Amino acid sequence: MISDELKTLIHLLSKLPGLGPRSGKRVALHLLQNRTTTLPALTESLQIVSAKVKNCTTCGNLDSQNPCALCTDPRRDRSLICVVESVADLWALERTASYKGQYHVLGGVLSALDGVGPEDLGFSALFNRCRAGTVTEIIMALNATVEGQTTSHYLAERLKEIGIQHISSLARGVPVGGELDYLDEGTISAALLSRRDV
Repeated sequence: MISDELKTLIHLLSKLPGLGPRSGKRVALHLLQNRTTTLPALTESLQIVSAKVKNCTTCGNLDSQNPCALCTDPRRDRSLICVVESVADLWALERTASYKGQYHVLGGVLSALDGVGPEDLGFSALFNRCRAGTVTEIIMALNATVEGQTTSHYLAERLKEIGIQHISSLARGVPVGGELDYLDEGTISAALLSRRDV
């Protein structure tokens, strides 16, 4: 009923984050129904992105220039580095427009089960940046998972050996607009432990 070419397209689309087989079919149908407008523009954009966008050799961000626009922006504080797991996390922090330092994308977190060790992540590049002498604070902005916390602790120990003494992490707890009755016990516990004066 469906041609092999269309099956291949649906299969590839269904592998994208947030899409499954049914969503893949809907996207494929939309593209084909708009083959004169959307499909050519999407094809051209994918080719341009594939050819021009690379990982920044300094921080790991994605950009068409290297070093990236964030690393070369003279308004950003070079003494402050926020360590994140992925470019998606970097983008989430940038959406807030409240952080004006530098970033470092690890490309993952330590995971013994998945065979991911320190040599598989961007640790050495971070250590080299810190040894340059301009960094005074590292902010650990890793996910509140076992792997994220393990990675934070490992990095904190190595960074202290290098001479970085001010290492902080994102606060954990009650989200803005959150109601206590709807929060899990771990979030409430973290909020109690991270309380501050009013």
